[in-house]
Amino acid sequence: MLHDGNGWSAGPGDTRCWGRFGAAGLLIITPGRTALMQHRAEWTSFPLTWGVPGGACDSHESPEATALRETAEETGLREHQLRILDAQVTTGPYVADPNRPELAGGWQYHTVYALAEEELQTFPNEESLELRWVPLADVASLNLLPAFAESWPEVRAHAEKLLEQA
Repeated sequence: MLHDGNGWSAGPGDTRCWGRFGAAGLLIITPGRTALMQHRAEWTSFPLTWGVPGGACDSHESPEATALRETAEETGLREHQLRILDAQVTTGPYVADPNRPELAGGWQYHTVYALAEEELQTFPNEESLELRWVPLADVASLNLLPAFAESWPEVRAHAEKLLEQA
Protein backbone atom coordinates (compact mmCIF):
# COMPACT_ATOMS: atom_id res chain seq x y z
CA MET A 1 0.00 0.00 0.00
CA LEU A 2 1.55 3.31 -1.07
CA HIS A 3 2.69 5.49 1.84
CA ASP A 4 1.45 3.11 4.55
CA GLY A 5 4.89 3.46 6.15
CA ASN A 6 4.45 7.16 6.90
CA GLY A 7 4.29 7.68 10.65
CA TRP A 8 6.45 7.70 13.75
CA SER A 9 7.92 4.70 15.56
CA ALA A 10 9.62 4.34 18.92
CA GLY A 11 13.36 4.91 19.04
CA PRO A 12 15.99 4.79 21.78
CA GLY A 13 15.58 6.97 24.86
CA ASP A 14 12.01 8.02 24.08
CA THR A 15 13.01 9.40 20.68
CA ARG A 16 10.86 9.01 17.61
CA CYS A 17 11.98 7.54 14.30
CA TRP A 18 10.20 8.31 11.02
CA GLY A 19 8.80 5.24 9.27
CA ARG A 20 6.36 2.69 10.65
CA PHE A 21 8.32 -0.12 8.96
CA GLY A 22 11.77 1.44 9.16
CA ALA A 23 13.44 3.80 6.72
CA ALA A 24 16.08 3.79 4.00
CA GLY A 25 18.29 6.33 2.29
CA LEU A 26 20.39 6.29 -0.86
CA LEU A 27 24.05 7.24 -0.73
CA ILE A 28 24.89 7.96 -4.36
CA ILE A 29 28.63 7.96 -5.01
CA THR A 30 30.68 8.62 -8.14
CA PRO A 31 34.01 7.23 -9.37
CA GLY A 32 35.39 10.71 -8.60
CA ARG A 33 34.63 10.01 -4.92
CA THR A 34 31.79 12.47 -4.47
CA ALA A 35 28.43 11.84 -2.82
CA LEU A 36 25.06 13.49 -3.37
CA MET A 37 24.07 15.25 -0.16
CA GLN A 38 20.70 16.76 0.73
CA HIS A 39 20.28 19.89 2.87
CA ARG A 40 17.01 19.23 4.65
CA ALA A 41 14.21 21.80 4.58
CA GLU A 42 13.12 23.66 7.71
CA TRP A 43 9.85 21.75 8.09
CA THR A 44 11.40 18.24 8.00
CA SER A 45 12.57 16.22 10.99
CA PHE A 46 16.11 17.34 11.87
CA PRO A 47 15.73 20.50 9.79
CA LEU A 48 18.69 22.36 8.29
CA THR A 49 20.95 19.33 8.56
CA TRP A 50 22.57 17.37 5.75
CA GLY A 51 21.91 13.75 4.90
CA VAL A 52 21.02 11.58 1.95
CA PRO A 53 17.71 11.30 0.11
CA GLY A 54 15.44 8.77 1.75
CA GLY A 55 12.41 8.15 3.89
CA ALA A 56 9.89 5.73 5.32
CA CYS A 57 9.65 2.18 4.00
CA ASP A 58 6.19 1.07 2.96
CA SER A 59 5.07 -2.36 4.17
CA HIS A 60 5.63 -4.01 0.78
CA GLU A 61 9.00 -2.43 -0.04
CA SER A 62 12.58 -3.56 0.26
CA PRO A 63 15.10 -0.99 1.51
CA GLU A 64 16.42 -0.68 -2.05
CA ALA A 65 12.94 0.03 -3.44
CA THR A 66 12.30 2.61 -0.72
CA ALA A 67 15.61 4.38 -1.30
CA LEU A 68 15.08 4.51 -5.07
CA ARG A 69 11.47 5.77 -4.73
CA GLU A 70 12.40 8.46 -2.23
CA THR A 71 15.43 9.52 -4.27
CA ALA A 72 13.29 9.91 -7.39
CA GLU A 73 10.82 12.05 -5.43
CA GLU A 74 13.47 14.22 -3.76
CA THR A 75 16.10 14.57 -6.51
CA GLY A 76 14.51 13.68 -9.84
CA LEU A 77 17.11 10.94 -10.36
CA ARG A 78 15.75 7.66 -11.75
CA GLU A 79 16.75 4.06 -11.23
CA HIS A 80 18.19 3.66 -14.76
CA GLN A 81 20.75 6.40 -13.95
CA LEU A 82 22.15 4.47 -10.97
CA ARG A 83 23.60 1.08 -10.15
CA ILE A 84 22.80 -0.35 -6.72
CA LEU A 85 25.99 -1.64 -5.10
CA ASP A 86 24.90 -2.76 -1.63
CA ALA A 87 22.59 -2.15 1.32
CA GLN A 88 23.22 -2.44 5.04
CA VAL A 89 21.57 -1.59 8.34
CA THR A 90 23.30 1.49 9.71
CA THR A 91 20.93 2.41 12.56
CA GLY A 92 18.91 0.16 14.81
CA PRO A 93 17.33 -2.17 15.46
CA TYR A 94 15.41 -0.29 18.12
CA VAL A 95 12.73 -1.71 20.34
CA ALA A 96 9.44 -1.55 18.50
CA ASP A 97 6.56 0.50 19.81
CA PRO A 98 4.71 -1.83 22.24
CA ASN A 99 1.41 -0.30 21.14
CA ARG A 100 2.05 -1.33 17.52
CA PRO A 101 2.45 -5.11 17.19
CA GLU A 102 3.18 -4.81 13.45
CA LEU A 103 6.56 -3.40 14.45
CA ALA A 104 7.58 -6.45 16.46
CA GLY A 105 10.87 -6.75 14.55
CA GLY A 106 12.04 -3.30 15.61
CA TRP A 107 12.86 -0.18 13.67
CA GLN A 108 15.89 -0.10 11.34
CA TYR A 109 17.48 2.39 8.98
CA HIS A 110 19.14 0.98 5.87
CA THR A 111 21.80 2.80 3.89
CA VAL A 112 21.61 1.76 0.26
CA TYR A 113 24.72 2.46 -1.82
CA ALA A 114 24.45 3.34 -5.51
CA LEU A 115 26.93 4.33 -8.19
CA ALA A 116 26.36 7.19 -10.63
CA GLU A 117 28.95 7.31 -13.41
CA GLU A 118 29.13 11.10 -13.03
CA GLU A 119 27.70 13.97 -11.00
CA LEU A 120 24.18 14.01 -12.41
CA GLN A 121 21.89 17.02 -12.59
CA THR A 122 19.28 16.99 -9.83
CA PHE A 123 15.87 18.56 -9.36
CA PRO A 124 15.12 19.06 -5.65
CA ASN A 125 11.59 18.97 -4.29
CA GLU A 126 10.23 20.85 -1.26
CA GLU A 127 12.05 18.54 1.16
CA SER A 128 15.43 20.00 0.18
CA LEU A 129 16.98 23.41 0.56
CA GLU A 130 19.81 22.19 -1.65
CA LEU A 131 21.25 19.09 -3.29
CA ARG A 132 25.03 19.13 -3.65
CA TRP A 133 27.76 16.77 -4.85
CA VAL A 134 30.33 16.73 -2.03
CA PRO A 135 33.76 15.03 -1.93
CA LEU A 136 33.61 12.05 0.45
CA ALA A 137 36.48 13.61 2.41
CA ASP A 138 34.38 16.75 3.05
CA VAL A 139 31.03 15.21 4.06
CA ALA A 140 31.88 15.20 7.79
CA SER A 141 32.45 18.98 7.69
CA LEU A 142 28.74 19.54 6.95
CA ASN A 143 26.14 19.95 9.70
CA LEU A 144 24.99 16.34 9.40
CA LEU A 145 21.76 14.80 10.65
CA PRO A 146 22.86 13.36 14.05
CA ALA A 147 22.33 9.66 13.27
CA PHE A 148 24.04 10.09 9.89
CA ALA A 149 26.99 11.85 11.56
CA GLU A 150 27.33 8.95 13.99
CA SER A 151 27.30 6.35 11.22
CA TRP A 152 29.36 8.34 8.69
CA PRO A 153 32.82 6.81 9.47
CA GLU A 154 31.44 3.30 8.86
CA VAL A 155 29.34 4.40 5.87
CA ARG A 156 32.27 6.22 4.27
CA ALA A 157 34.62 3.27 4.74
CA HIS A 158 32.08 0.96 3.11
CA ALA A 159 31.51 3.41 0.23
CA GLU A 160 35.26 3.63 -0.39
CA LYS A 161 35.50 -0.18 -0.42
CA LEU A 162 32.61 -0.41 -2.89
CA LEU A 163 34.26 2.15 -5.18
CA GLU A 164 37.45 0.08 -5.22
CA GLN A 165 35.43 -2.97 -6.28
CA ALA A 166 33.26 -1.17 -8.86
